[in-house]
Amino acid sequence: MLANTPEMFECHFGVPMAGAVLNTLNTRLDAEAIAFMLEHGEAKVLIADREFSGTVGRSLAALKAKPFVIDVDDPEYSGAGERIGSAEYESFIAGGDPEYAWKPPADEWNAISLNYTSGTTATPRCGLPSPGRLSECDLHIVTWGMPQHAVYLWTLPMFHCNGWCFPWTMAAMQAPMCACARSTRSWFSTRCGSTA
Repeated sequence: MLANTPEMFECHFGVPMAGAVLNTLNTRLDAEAIAFMLEHGEAKVLIADREFSGTVGRSLAALKAKPFVIDVDDPEYSGAGERIGSAEYESFIAGGDPEYAWKPPADEWNAISLNYTSGTTATPRCGLPSPGRLSECDLHIVTWGMPQHAVYLWTLPMFHCNGWCFPWTMAAMQAPMCACARSTRSWFSTRCGSTA
């Protein structure tokens, strides 16, 4: 459960490369909805930003099988929240095997991500994007007239259908920079002196 941070961007690649399925969680939902998604999706690992520790803690309390929790303590965030996991993200990543030989999914239609609706009218519903669906990235490039090496400012939450596939689109375009902002309001106010 992450904001639009570099860790969220990295998860769009690292999780599928580890042979797992990424489930980006909507940070605006309540603990009950998050618990449903974690249980329904059979989450084994949860990467959670300290900002959302209250919701995550209540969600975990409702689960029979609890996932392994990895904390993200983003230095850009100075608000309330605590580490509730068994590992810290940067240390966990540093402990990985730099020689790990990842393999793409055996079948291009195997899921690499699990996305849920907000569940505003019932329990959340899910969809399963696959590498075969990533042709949407090509459509973004053509439809939006995006030049190679474009710079991208994240204003769309990456938990919304994986940021409409833009993490993968930007990688396909060899983007030199993706500016990840926890919230666009804070990003604009610290850089532009405005809250627009």
